Amino acid sequence: QVPLVESGGGSAQAGGSLNLSCANSRYSSKLYCMAWFRRIPGKERERVATIDTDGTTDYAESVEGRFTISRDNAKNTLYLQMNSLKPEDTATYYCAAVYGDCRSWRNERAHWGQGTPVTVSS
Repeated sequence: QVPLVESGGGSAQAGGSLNLSCANSRYSSKLYCMAWFRRIPGKERERVATIDTDGTTDYAESVEGRFTISRDNAKNTLYLQMNSLKPEDTATYYCAAVYGDCRSWRNERAHWGQGTPVTVSS
């Protein structure tokens, strides 16, 4: 069983919304910092949002005020609500987990999902 499985990607118009989900079958939110990343072809992977073990959230400047990261511990699911989408949000989105709080984040220590593509058209 793949421990992190993303869903909810797809196509949207600029100004629209999408809600991504990540089913988490292994990593306790009490012990792991959870995050959403995205990768645009030809560019470096970008951290989009994190939610810490204590529930504290943090966002990339490029998505601040438009995206919301949340989790449902009962459902073991991580979410990324994306509003006011822009064409530059087009990317493959990945959820990830690192043991410890978010200050200890290291990409090389992270566990990754397989990604879900998002396309935003103008």
